Amino acid sequence: MNIDSIQDGIVIDHIEAGKGMEIFRLLGLDALDCQVAIIKNAASRKMGKKDMIKIAANIPVNTDILGYVDPGVTVDVIHNGALVEKKKMELPEKLTNVIFCRNPRCITTTEQELPHIFRLTKRETREYRCIYCETKSGKA
Repeated sequence: MNIDSIQDGIVIDHIEAGKGMEIFRLLGLDALDCQVAIIKNAASRKMGKKDMIKIAANIPVNTDILGYVDPGVTVDVIHNGALVEKKKMELPEKLTNVIFCRNPRCITTTEQELPHIFRLTKRETREYRCIYCETKSGKA
């Protein structure tokens, strides 16, 4: 299978196999008016299998989402067909409106204009808790 290289844009690389579609959805890439390629289960010497997303435009990417979904992701910035920057992601200390509190008694349930803010409480288990009610996020 051949996917052309991009001249200007972003490559989200080293995505754990199977998480590419989740990143695509969370970043809202379906709303873009440019070429976007999702490569699933590509062969990787380092990872065995990996996903990749190629975006043929220089757009801002929410690195908090990338770090939360898969902290091993890299973002490659391509300009004139050459790699000009490589960014490595890590778990963000705080997430805003990426995950949502599931506690029905949380203030975010009644005050819907409040942002859903979670902070990292345990890095080793990737545990996040709501800053308002301390409820643990549903995904770790």
